[in-house]
Amino acid sequence: MKKIALTITSAALLSGFVLSPAAAADKDTSDDKQPKPPSTMSSLGGEQLGKAGTQVNLGPGAPVLPKKLSGRSWIVADAESGDVLAAHNSHWRLPPASTLKMLFADTVLPALQPTTLAHKVTENELSGVGEGSSLVGIKEDHTYTVHDLWLGVFLRSGNDAVHVLSEMYGGVQKTVDAMQAHAEELQALDTVVVSPDGYDAPRQVSSAYDLTLIARSGLQKKDFREYAATASADFPGEKKKGKKRESFEISNTNRLITGDIGVDPYQGIAGVKNGYTTHAGNTFTGVAERNGKVLLVTVMNPSAEESHAVYKEAAHLLDWGFAASGKVTPVGQLVPPRSLDTGTGIGGKGATPAAGAVQGPGGKAEATHASASNGSSGVGTALAIIGGLLVVLAAAVFLVNRRWPMAGRTRQTETDAAETAATAAETKDAEDTGKAGKSAEDTGEADKDVEDAGKDVEGDSEGAGATASAAPTDKS
Repeated sequence: MKKIALTITSAALLSGFVLSPAAAADKDTSDDKQPKPPSTMSSLGGEQLGKAGTQVNLGPGAPVLPKKLSGRSWIVADAESGDVLAAHNSHWRLPPASTLKMLFADTVLPALQPTTLAHKVTENELSGVGEGSSLVGIKEDHTYTVHDLWLGVFLRSGNDAVHVLSEMYGGVQKTVDAMQAHAEELQALDTVVVSPDGYDAPRQVSSAYDLTLIARSGLQKKDFREYAATASADFPGEKKKGKKRESFEISNTNRLITGDIGVDPYQGIAGVKNGYTTHAGNTFTGVAERNGKVLLVTVMNPSAEESHAVYKEAAHLLDWGFAASGKVTPVGQLVPPRSLDTGTGIGGKGATPAAGAVQGPGGKAEATHASASNGSSGVGTALAIIGGLLVVLAAAVFLVNRRWPMAGRTRQTETDAAETAATAAETKDAEDTGKAGKSAEDTGEADKDVEDAGKDVEGDSEGAGATASAAPTDKS
């Protein structure tokens, strides 16, 4: 398989010229079809981010924003500097669906090492998986490595894998508490965690701003980056008496990586996570690189009825962001974690934990309170802050793994001979690291999974209809 190596180099921000948001923003009539955002939102990261509607400060030569953006909330930001190039209701607290798995991974990944650790799954570990959940196909009394389980989380958005890893971490409630504490450390203060997998639950919310902060933190970790960028992998199947345990292939449900009918893989994409429930709609956070510039984008619940709207709108925003970089004045900043915040005054009003304050799809707040652990794993030494603002990603390399494992960095333009050598290296690497991947059954987990509880649908693609089942083919 071909791999796309995306090398991130540092880029200096060019100065832009300020226009008033009202004059600069390209008004989208699709806003009229959207439920109204709450009248009061957090302005963490900048005063403009607390305002309803589209926020952008176009300078001379800057392209206008894409038309017909239907996302209830969205944001596009520079991953290196933290500059928010444009936003739309970015602090609106909305159900996150499986994009919340980014917070799960950023919290739990560092604790469950080494990934070669093998674990035998018990019935109890799978008992809490919500009915109709997206699944990778984990079986009780079967053994999986931690690496296998993370592939299940990132590629197939498997709630079964999330629950097994949560139990290994110390239990679902401990995991939820740790995720909440980590969200608060990251200053993702719109976020209330109730379930570790993003399965719809009362009071569980996040925001486009928070999900972008969370993705930015996770991408500091090499293993997080590699899992998020993996297009396909082998996953252990069901063991059968007297037969060798075989494997089946799983593919990433992120359509900007793998593509699908009506949506092409995005040039320069390197993750991160998508999600879907009938309550949350489609949600997506992505990261992409072009000409040394790295952008993050989050889109939540687009109202457009066309297939794969969340990916198309994210791609349009990325295209705009790359074209507009250096030609717009930022409307705000992605704030650093609390432990690294130098007090630069970019907080703004509402910079307090969400603590269960729920804003439903129509923007109505419900008064409630959810306790959160005081502990925090922080963001670790992998995150460096320059001047309290800049996250240094310049030395990092994002890899889109067309096939896991990946032994080296290869570009699409490399020769067939080089690819053959890389394949040989991958085979050796797989043997050396002991990565599991031989199994006999394909779960046939579909992207569209019916969630009976609350009549919601949980999955990672548009629409509803197919529940996860043990079928002979993978419907990715």
